[in-house]
Amino acid sequence: MPTDAPRVTIVDVARAAGVAISSASSALNNQRGVSAATRERVRAVADELGYVPSARGRALSAKRAYSVGLVVERDFDILESDPFFGAFIGGIEESIAPRGYVLALQISQDAGTTVRRHLDLARSRRVDGIFLSEIKVDDPRVPELAQLGFPAVGINPHQGDFPFPAVRQSGEEAITDLIRTLVALGHSRIAHVSGPAQYVHSLERIEAWRSAVSAAGLEPGPLVAGDFTSEGGRRAADVLLTVPDRPTAVFCANDLAAVGFMNRAMELGFRVPHDVSVAGFDGINIGEHVRPSLSTIRTAPRELGREAGRILLAAIDGDDVADVTVAPARLILRDSVGRIHTPAA
Repeated sequence: MPTDAPRVTIVDVARAAGVAISSASSALNNQRGVSAATRERVRAVADELGYVPSARGRALSAKRAYSVGLVVERDFDILESDPFFGAFIGGIEESIAPRGYVLALQISQDAGTTVRRHLDLARSRRVDGIFLSEIKVDDPRVPELAQLGFPAVGINPHQGDFPFPAVRQSGEEAITDLIRTLVALGHSRIAHVSGPAQYVHSLERIEAWRSAVSAAGLEPGPLVAGDFTSEGGRRAADVLLTVPDRPTAVFCANDLAAVGFMNRAMELGFRVPHDVSVAGFDGINIGEHVRPSLSTIRTAPRELGREAGRILLAAIDGDDVADVTVAPARLILRDSVGRIHTPAA
């Protein structure tokens, strides 16, 4: 039922805790300047009084929005089928929620809109910092945000000169393990279905595949450009499995493409892995439930999100922030990879 009881304010909390209003604010907002004992006392008093902070007042007093931004460039249908970003966002929430921050999430359908939304969020100060995911070659967001001096964190950016702190997870070692495993199983024609060439992580997976195949004394190829979708994987199967000297193993740049490739291969009459071995990248849960179960390279999107959230808040606070490298991705072998057999006619 509605009540006419007056709203508890931060002034009431400060008075009851016996501290200055500024100290009460710092304690409740998890900011510096108060001791651990004072922080605990203020929070206990706030809970006892039923204090609910005003988000608007908190933002005005701290001159912050208490939100961080993420713009995902994905077709809605693709986003719906790919759980990677759900895990990544969950990791972000683990870091930002205890600090009272919220995530401003936007979905973009094209590159121009992606850039514009990043810059709009930064210039309007609707967020205090931004996550830069799916970074492209010569990505225009990077120099624009750097020029604005706006806090940002890169997710798996290119190696080398990058103006923001970054969180990285290497997939090179796991890709090398996959190729070595395929070679040991007798495969000598190992193809790759890539992601879009404008993405830095697509090029890194191409290079890792090419280097590992070459290191095994084999000729890399063929390479088919994909788009990280199951339909793209199906189209790649139509290309790779209908040539005279077809590959006997295929590494796809993500699991959705690998599932699409595998399903189309079986529709064309090929047995997986008897006629063609298939492996993906990301380690999404669907790979465990398709038949045959999908071999993959498992990444850690939740950990990437958690670390990205942590260092973005540190950058917003003005701390010196170092890059973070999480444990490398790892190869998960399942039923879709096997020893080479005589290719089907």
